[in-house]
Amino acid sequence: MLKREDVILFSGGAQGAEAEFGACAERFGIEEVNFSFDGHKPPRTRGLRVLNHEELAAGEVSLAYVSRLMSRRYPDTPTFRKILQSIWYQINNGQEIYVVGAIQSDQTVRGGTGWGAEFAKLCNKPLFVFDQEKNGWFAWDGDASTWTALKGSDEPVIQHVHFTGTGTRVPSDAAAKAITALFERSFS
Repeated sequence: MLKREDVILFSGGAQGAEAEFGACAERFGIEEVNFSFDGHKPPRTRGLRVLNHEELAAGEVSLAYVSRLMSRRYPDTPTFRKILQSIWYQINNGQEIYVVGAIQSDQTVRGGTGWGAEFAKLCNKPLFVFDQEKNGWFAWDGDASTWTALKGSDEPVIQHVHFTGTGTRVPSDAAAKAITALFERSFS
């Protein structure tokens, strides 16, 4: 079992799942780093790390590439680009990735959160998604390029000292409970 004082949650501190991950980290005595940028006001300010223009540029990704990879179009706005860049930092710093969202038929996760999940796949990092529509945890099997449902004792446990928690702005009650249960399994 990991020592709480060694563990760091990397997130964005945004409304919804990220705020829920942060609140759990605080309750369980886990350090938290929330990547943000000028003009963005996340509700979680504990561990806030505002990225400067050079740091944001390091996380630059082609919007055309992301749109093609995700099979959907995203807004070409400065704010959305900064969100993608800050997600790059969240995923890059985590050794394992936890996402709240919905897995779609093309194996991607819906929304901007989906880019974080796809980037985790590209980086070959352990990736877990709490699918709100299926009401359960799923693990990405990179070898089979598919999601595996996790039930009971197979549900994820945080294994690395640096992990990422991200997801939808509108988590269900079940998703909030799943995040809390993840921390309980990992740190109780």
